[in-house]
Amino acid sequence: MNVAVIGANGGIGRRLLPRLDQAGHDPIGVVRSDEQFDAIRERGGEPRLGDLEEEVAPALEGADAVVFTAGAGGSTGWDKTILVDLWGAERAVTACAKCGIDRFVMVSSRGAGDPESRQGPIKPYIVAKHVADRSLQRSPLEETILRPTRLTDEEGTGRVAAHFGTDPETGPPIPRDDVAQAVVACLENKDTVGHAVTLYGGDIPIEEAMQEAS
Repeated sequence: MNVAVIGANGGIGRRLLPRLDQAGHDPIGVVRSDEQFDAIRERGGEPRLGDLEEEVAPALEGADAVVFTAGAGGSTGWDKTILVDLWGAERAVTACAKCGIDRFVMVSSRGAGDPESRQGPIKPYIVAKHVADRSLQRSPLEETILRPTRLTDEEGTGRVAAHFGTDPETGPPIPRDDVAQAVVACLENKDTVGHAVTLYGGDIPIEEAMQEAS
């Protein structure tokens, strides 16, 4: 597949591009600046400009699937969380419909299924993710939503704990590399369409864990 990755220069996106390439797909790295083009090419992707706060649809032309793994990041204000994590995600969903793209994988967050279960400073972020996920679920797209717990930069293990339709409150953190591998596994397993999957670090091989949807 031609897979457009929105947020291709982020923590998960950087790991996802080479995995898609190695799996025989053609990754498209959607970034906000042409200064990031060389890095996208080095990871096996075709770089394209796309800004979630302005226009992203042209960057998705020709894609068979889209992965949304963009985020405002913890160093910005709540305004950017709304504009990127929520409104940017909704714009990406709308752009897919405009471009005739059916398949969409959203990298969300643990807790986004039930924001009332989360309290404290993180709650606005979880609410933003919840609304973006809900918009995707109500769209005509064939969606899979991945909701990883706390992310780390440790080397991937190739194993996870995947919870379909449930959202356990506790569990081990998960390496970003394993989330990237889970994205590829979802794209290659149509049975994951229509599911929201909470991800923790775990002991089940990722491809096997994604088969739980079948």
